[in-house]
Amino acid sequence: MAEQLTREQIAEAADIHVVPPRYIRNAPIDRTFELPTRLYVATVGLFLAYIALMAKGFAHPEMVLPAAIFVLFVVAGFGVPGIWTRLAPENPARATSWARFKQDGIMTPFGRTSARDATVQVLILPVLIFLWGVIAVTIAALV
Repeated sequence: MAEQLTREQIAEAADIHVVPPRYIRNAPIDRTFELPTRLYVATVGLFLAYIALMAKGFAHPEMVLPAAIFVLFVVAGFGVPGIWTRLAPENPARATSWARFKQDGIMTPFGRTSARDATVQVLILPVLIFLWGVIAVTIAALV
């Protein structure tokens, strides 16, 4: 199953390099997702609006800490990827401008998508979550 090798046997079979192999740089990676900053900010804003709505609708002194933690999670969850896009200053990729986004749309695995369709795809979940919060607070206020 296992064979014990001597140093001499290993030295005969091994490829010994005097100089370590050169560091190979990877090609620059576009980490911006080809989306404009406005969509990113709108998504964060809708999630924070939902948390504010729920905190206001179900206001209680014991809910201050959980609401603050939720805000921190949202800010960290969107802030870290925002920082991630700027980690490599030599990377030429930048967020797409709104004008370029409206003109070109975005490439998806299923083909090119218009700016309107991409905006709907990006914002549908945050809008539905916010509307769910509005409905929950409305029901709680009426009951």
